[in-house]
Amino acid sequence: MAVTPRPSAKEPRAWQRMLSGRRLDLLDPSPFDIEIEDIAHGLARVARWNGQTVGEHAFSVAQHSCVVEEIAAHIKPGLEPKWRLAALLHDASEYVIGDMISPFKAALGVNYKAFEARLEGAIHVRFGLPPKNPVEIKTLIKKADRACAFFEATQLAGFNRSESLSLFGIPPRGYELVIDPLPAPVAQQRYLERYRVLAGAVGLIPAADAGSME
Repeated sequence: MAVTPRPSAKEPRAWQRMLSGRRLDLLDPSPFDIEIEDIAHGLARVARWNGQTVGEHAFSVAQHSCVVEEIAAHIKPGLEPKWRLAALLHDASEYVIGDMISPFKAALGVNYKAFEARLEGAIHVRFGLPPKNPVEIKTLIKKADRACAFFEATQLAGFNRSESLSLFGIPPRGYELVIDPLPAPVAQQRYLERYRVLAGAVGLIPAADAGSME
């Protein structure tokens, strides 16, 4: 008589333990398991362009995110602190899923995009932002993101100017950037410092723990 195997009671692990001690469910992420220190630590160690950049250090997503926040404020002077915070956090999901280049994201299709959207929504809720950015803010951040990518491509990733212009468009008038990729611990600290400034401005943390918006 054949014996039907019993299904395993142990399901595949779908969570990741963070250095803070949090366990983040990757399939159903909770805002309560998201900490800015984990985000900063992870993003400072995720390389843009899959690490295919010149220099002693990789250009981290943490440093990229700080630049994107700065560019967004340059494009739209007077941008509210909460939307500047949204710009800083625009790639925060990559502390879990890494930085995939855009062509590969497109190849993976809708399931990857849905997974990324769930994680981004949980991150936004954790930091007092709407799960989805308004269309005008999403457009602004994307424009700032592409501008930063233009400078990265031409200065670090081996693209010539015409290639970068065709892929990322013309950077905003009056904004110049010379990129100096930072060591991971420095990029991590810069990201945390910028977060504290913006979090203080929107009331997420006491003003005494925040720095100046300048």
